[in-house]
Amino acid sequence: MLGSCRMVCDPYTPPQGSQELAAVSPAPPDFTGRRGKSGPKIAFYAGLRKQHEGSEVLKFDDVVTNVGNYYEPTTGKFTCPLPGIYYFTYHVLMRGGDGTSMWADLKKNDQVKASAIAQDADQNYDYASNSVILHLDVGDEVCVQLDGGKVHGGNTNKYSTFSGFLIYPD
Repeated sequence: MLGSCRMVCDPYTPPQGSQELAAVSPAPPDFTGRRGKSGPKIAFYAGLRKQHEGSEVLKFDDVVTNVGNYYEPTTGKFTCPLPGIYYFTYHVLMRGGDGTSMWADLKKNDQVKASAIAQDADQNYDYASNSVILHLDVGDEVCVQLDGGKVHGGNTNKYSTFSGFLIYPD
């Protein structure tokens, strides 16, 4: 009835002769893990303790989270155990005071997938940061490589960080 107010609990009877949609949309994805079976858990987060410079893979050695142990702090590389879509982000603090720049590249199997630059115009520190969503296959390696400049180590302060996690498996 047009213009009438109905309560949610009132039964709905479509008017005679009208066509109702027969299809029902699928249920939304369940990201809570309450289906009784949880998916694979892959995630890491690490900070950089030591200073780096030149052109080298940054070894984020202050590991806070390493679910599955697929990030290796001695090499600075994450090795993919399960094909799927992954998210990675990095923040690298440049050592200031020398008027130069610093470049930091996120690489997948030695190919640059994201880049960031920090410029030391005022003799202070600056950040180079970026993030990326990548499809990985088993054995693919992801790391952050310095491509010139100097990176500030943070002892345990985690000024420079690298993290990643599985969004969903193939």
